[in-house]
Amino acid sequence: MDKDEIIKTVREGLEQMVGVGRTLVLNEEDRKIIAQLEEKADQMTLMGLGRGDNKGVKTVLQCDVIIPFQTTMEYEWPCGPNVLLMHDGEVVGEDIDDADKLKSMEQNSECLVIGNIVIYDKSVLTSLNCKSEPLVVVMPPKPCDDVECLPHVCNATLASPSPPTDEYLKERMGLESEHGTGSFLLGFDFECGCE
Repeated sequence: MDKDEIIKTVREGLEQMVGVGRTLVLNEEDRKIIAQLEEKADQMTLMGLGRGDNKGVKTVLQCDVIIPFQTTMEYEWPCGPNVLLMHDGEVVGEDIDDADKLKSMEQNSECLVIGNIVIYDKSVLTSLNCKSEPLVVVMPPKPCDDVECLPHVCNATLASPSPPTDEYLKERMGLESEHGTGSFLLGFDFECGCE
């Protein structure tokens, strides 16, 4: 199977997933622009908590093929955590999508719950000052089993882009920015001998 056929198969598979709209194959210029947008986004404060580190996008940018895709509210996000809060190399918090676990964390006096983000020990926040390392909001890469299982595909990885990259991707796909829509990046390599 040639590379164009593999890409076509992956795009068709993505477009069959619930909550997935338009797709596009990115070129080298797109990669450079996204790398610049993400570098700027990493320097900004995310969620009012700390600087960003979008490891997911950094991973996807290394893949042979990158396919952004539009998502709607029906899209089922990868299993969490999709956001990690790090301080001095340690995980100090994360997003949690289990309502019962969130409720339990809200009852714990050592935890701070902000929406679906939990900081396990709120004393971490009080120990932050201008001399300490800031919190880092990490967006990790996520595996994409629905694509990984396709023939001739390896290292299928999902990434959640920063808002500036999301806007750029929507523009490239010819989409209006509408409430309830977003984008993800899918990266994958052609056969890599990992079998």
